[in-house]
Amino acid sequence: MENQEWVYSDKVKDHFMNPRNFLFGDENQFDYDAVGTVGNPVCGDQMKMYIKVEDNKITDARWKTYGCASAIASTSALSEMIKGKTIDEALKIDAKAIDDYLGNLPKHKFHCSILGHEALADAVKEYRKNHSADKGI
Repeated sequence: MENQEWVYSDKVKDHFMNPRNFLFGDENQFDYDAVGTVGNPVCGDQMKMYIKVEDNKITDARWKTYGCASAIASTSALSEMIKGKTIDEALKIDAKAIDDYLGNLPKHKFHCSILGHEALADAVKEYRKNHSADKGI
């Protein structure tokens, strides 16, 4: 039973080995509207989520992370899940939804999906701060 604590679903493995929307190189190569940054001093994971927004919808998302397989898989999955959603719809994608989408992370790695959600929330906060006068958001 002890070995079961480290079992990753095939979907987690896929998102770790083939991360979607990972921002390779310089972030200035991606035309983003806002970036959110979050870190967990306990485990050392750090994430940045970059979003592109048009007509209140997230049209694109890129990310960088310094973290474990669960952190990478969670952020990759979230970047796919939020595309095409309104900002408010995207914010409803919480850590549990990310975990469910991935087929469940090991219990002691669930905090990685929380970090992805927090990075998105931070990006949205920045977006709203910088664009509230533009569109009455």
